[in-house]
Amino acid sequence: MRIFLYLTRDVVTHTLAVAFVLFLVVFSGRFIKYLAEAAVGSLSADVLLPVMLFKLPSFFELILPLALFIAVLLSLGRMYAESEMVVLKACGVSPSRLAVFLLVPGLVIMCLVASLTLYLGPEGSARAQRLLDNPRNAEGLQLMAAGRFKSQRGGELVTYTERIDKAGVMHNVFVVEEQSGTEATQVTLAQEAEIITDSATNRRYLELRGGTRYSGVPGESAYEAVAFKRLGELIPEERDSLRASTRIDATPTAELLSSDNPRKRATLWWRISLPFLVPISVVIALALSKTDARRGRYARLGPALALFLTYFLALTQARSLMESGSGAGGMLATHLMFSLVALVLLYWESISQSLSGRSNGSL
Repeated sequence: MRIFLYLTRDVVTHTLAVAFVLFLVVFSGRFIKYLAEAAVGSLSADVLLPVMLFKLPSFFELILPLALFIAVLLSLGRMYAESEMVVLKACGVSPSRLAVFLLVPGLVIMCLVASLTLYLGPEGSARAQRLLDNPRNAEGLQLMAAGRFKSQRGGELVTYTERIDKAGVMHNVFVVEEQSGTEATQVTLAQEAEIITDSATNRRYLELRGGTRYSGVPGESAYEAVAFKRLGELIPEERDSLRASTRIDATPTAELLSSDNPRKRATLWWRISLPFLVPISVVIALALSKTDARRGRYARLGPALALFLTYFLALTQARSLMESGSGAGGMLATHLMFSLVALVLLYWESISQSLSGRSNGSL
């Protein structure tokens, strides 16, 4: 019991420290990326920090497995380097027993990651998406700023709205857009406009109401005027933009369960898959942590991280294949393969001795 408490305390301490460092790295990287989107007018800077806070659960669902993996390597690496593992082995603590000890905090982290991926992460992303869907914070082609002109795309697009009410409806809208590759210009005047989302495709549109669109070449008298009651303008967005990534992350797990959409099915399996990464990676870390005082506690850190990265990239590739229409077999096969790798690494000494004994016996 004392060995278990000692080992658990050391692993948990290292996990918290590593998770804090990884959080600072990830948060800073994401903040800089999203700040760049705000700088080019793709996102309102006012909602940048609230959106980042809502997405914290999504950050930790990736940080925690890696933090525990590194913590096991550091804790056991120190114990090997300081000959504590020699003492434990002399006391009859086998690799299997060590694995059981480490799987206790591993299962706790696994449950925490499951709650983050299945519930807390989607809920946080949904709240972030509600902020991003507000026209005051809208990203993309039709970004409006109440009471002032907004120039985008190098001056090819100029927008203006007199005011935006609490419901998100824009009043007295003015849009000037130069047609790419031609000298033509479109001028659109509308009494109202609102950003709406197509429930079938999740694409966003600027719906203009009660207005007129003028098309022609500046300086020429030949202008075409078209009156409309409703006119929809698609708002393009990059696939890796903040809002595009948040939209799929915000889909509730219950909705994913009943969906036949390949991308949503891939997201569902990804959420289910991440928690199983934890116990498998713990066993891999246990197997690769063996070192000695001469080589130091960090001797196996590089190869172990390379194997963890390979595992994670294999899962990512399996998710991409699912999004293109393949089944969930790729993710299941990846977990099974690395489970076997973990067990082979853990019992490699016993396997080697057994094979060596058979070889000597045959001679």
